[in-house]
Amino acid sequence: MPTPPLAIGFTLDPLDRVSEKRDDDAFVASLRDDPSTRFLLFANNVPLFKRTGGHDPLFDARETAPLGAPLQTVFLGLDADKRALFALDLDNAAKSQLEADAIEAVELRPIAMQGLVAPPLVSALGEARSMLDWHRRHRFCANCGQPTNAAGAGWRRICGHCGAQHFPRVDPVVIMLVSDGERCLLGRQPQFLPGMYSALAGFIEPGETFEHAVFREVLEESGIRCTDVRYFASQPWPFPSSLMIGCFARTTETEIVVDEKELEDARWFSRAEVAAMLDGTHEQGLSAPKPFAIAHHLLKAFATGEIA
Repeated sequence: MPTPPLAIGFTLDPLDRVSEKRDDDAFVASLRDDPSTRFLLFANNVPLFKRTGGHDPLFDARETAPLGAPLQTVFLGLDADKRALFALDLDNAAKSQLEADAIEAVELRPIAMQGLVAPPLVSALGEARSMLDWHRRHRFCANCGQPTNAAGAGWRRICGHCGAQHFPRVDPVVIMLVSDGERCLLGRQPQFLPGMYSALAGFIEPGETFEHAVFREVLEESGIRCTDVRYFASQPWPFPSSLMIGCFARTTETEIVVDEKELEDARWFSRAEVAAMLDGTHEQGLSAPKPFAIAHHLLKAFATGEIA
């Protein structure tokens, strides 16, 4: 698979998803029974790790057999050595048993942000989390309200009553850095860490292109009209299942009108200020998102002059 232009979190997808084989039950069953197959275990959307030797999320069939049938199974794909990887959603009883066996549950976000697991495995964990969360929230048919059943190696749900098929959804989000040439527009939400500013962002609505969404979101949140929207890079974000579409845009307007329902503050920052925020030397103690987030790379491209 092609690799992204930057080391953005959750983008180093290591797997061949073999999507054309998901309905081949015999093929999927043979992979599950293969001794080389590994499993990612989750309980309540939180991945489980072996405590010995760091944070190891890979379990073999021998280690998972005593846990009984999982709540949900998803075939994620094959790695470069053709070894299969599955995600399993466990109930609390199985989780308690594992915790007694030197296994711990750790939220994915700190695992990813702190680099405690290799980037390809972080991407696989992100894929697994999104899929298992989708199953948890789509147990009933949106068409008739009756229970649905998993199919297609965990990549589809079918209603046994009306026959409707339901597929995993991804919510597209634009995240954009707006510049007037020498300054960029950043905002902060109340839940941000103290002093942290980031690029503006918002969900794409039905009927919109991502360019239209950039224009609308910037105008709504800051009162600034922008143009010349340019795509930069994207990032899967499994909380629960978004796709961050990173963009740059230009403006000639300078007067900010903050939407206080969305933002706590918004202001203009020079390239030097952004560079100081990225390396932790800003004189007011202001900071920016860490390298794991696509916002960091948008800001870095602006600070270094890569984007005019």
